[in-house]
Amino acid sequence: MAFKTPEWTKNANIYEVNIRQFTKGGNFIGLQHHLKRLKEMGVGIIWLMPIFPIGEKNRKGSLGSAYSIKDYKAVNPDFGTLEDFDKTVKEIHKLGMRVILDWVANHTAWDNPWISEAPDRYHRDENCNILAPNADWTDVAHLDYSNPDTVAAMIDAMGFWVKNFDIDGFRCDMAGLVPNHFWVEARRQLDKIKPLFWLAEWEEPKIHEAFDMSYCWEMHNLMKSIYKKEKNVYDFDHYRNYELFNFAPEAYRMTFTSNHDESAWNGTEYDRFGDGAKTFAVLTYCIPGMPLIYSGQESAFNQTLPLFEKVEIDWNDYPLESFYKRLNTLKTSAPALWNGIYGGSYTKIMTTDNCNIYAFARVKGSSKVVAFFNLSPNSVDFIAESEVMAGNYENWFANAPGSLSSRERFLLKPWEYKVYVSI
Repeated sequence: MAFKTPEWTKNANIYEVNIRQFTKGGNFIGLQHHLKRLKEMGVGIIWLMPIFPIGEKNRKGSLGSAYSIKDYKAVNPDFGTLEDFDKTVKEIHKLGMRVILDWVANHTAWDNPWISEAPDRYHRDENCNILAPNADWTDVAHLDYSNPDTVAAMIDAMGFWVKNFDIDGFRCDMAGLVPNHFWVEARRQLDKIKPLFWLAEWEEPKIHEAFDMSYCWEMHNLMKSIYKKEKNVYDFDHYRNYELFNFAPEAYRMTFTSNHDESAWNGTEYDRFGDGAKTFAVLTYCIPGMPLIYSGQESAFNQTLPLFEKVEIDWNDYPLESFYKRLNTLKTSAPALWNGIYGGSYTKIMTTDNCNIYAFARVKGSSKVVAFFNLSPNSVDFIAESEVMAGNYENWFANAPGSLSSRERFLLKPWEYKVYVSI
């Protein structure tokens, strides 16, 4: 990695805010009422889905996609004003959290002013007609980064939000569809204003030439396959080896059980993981990576959130808020679970059932976390054996002291997990 990741990210988690669906009003003012609650839940970084005006030409659905950007230097009037946004950012910072904007660099709306003012910023056919990125994305026009003017205009637009609103970074949509030379130059220039945190919606190691964090899509899909009994824990071992050999130790990886794409197109975490939903959530906090919470997960909201229509989240007294608060406390307080080079080593623990039981230890100095997961719908009686297990711990979710020897026998119920944190 050519750039230094801001140190404030070292033990952070990330929370994705779908502004349209978050409150009845679906605006910045409504979000402001939730910020103190999110802070108390232990959220470190707030990722705001695109805040910009949405294109009307070729719009999909009644409200359009937030990823069809009509103006890079304005806010969606449905969300409020620039002053409302500024107040929201200031409140986030006042509470000690950070905020990153969802940035769409690959394409714009068809009624973005660039279409008429600077058509050479777009990919065009032999007749100079501007092209969509593909046959399905008909609501957007494809930007061309072989043109230096496109690079300069986009960096200028991104800088507007850093200079004027003091945002802390960007989550970059479909980052791998945009040439890496753009991202490297954007980061080189914008990090001069202030050190920023850069998250790529992409998984290839090469993306880390410019980005601090990338998506663990492969891991997410693997978890879904394990739940459906198409794969098992052995496949997790192969995945971990792939990460270790292909991603630099400095590269953050974002782990998740849901996000806006999964919710919109593949159902909720309960559709994907059923009774294992909490189990996989705990797993995303314990393996190397930065965990994500998506809007409504702390409410156990079991309804998809579409991208082109309004569906208000029913917060339902936040039945899983204490669960996620406990996870966030674990993440921030145990250095063994911190992010990238700030976190601890990873050691697989062998058991007498390595098909259904996933067990490992994370260690950094005196901080140690030992975790056992039954990734199956059946009770499993097994023996775990490793010198790394031995020690005195807090049984984290039982909130009780406990100790482990180098050889222990366990009986885990279907989808049960145990996490031991050194004391």
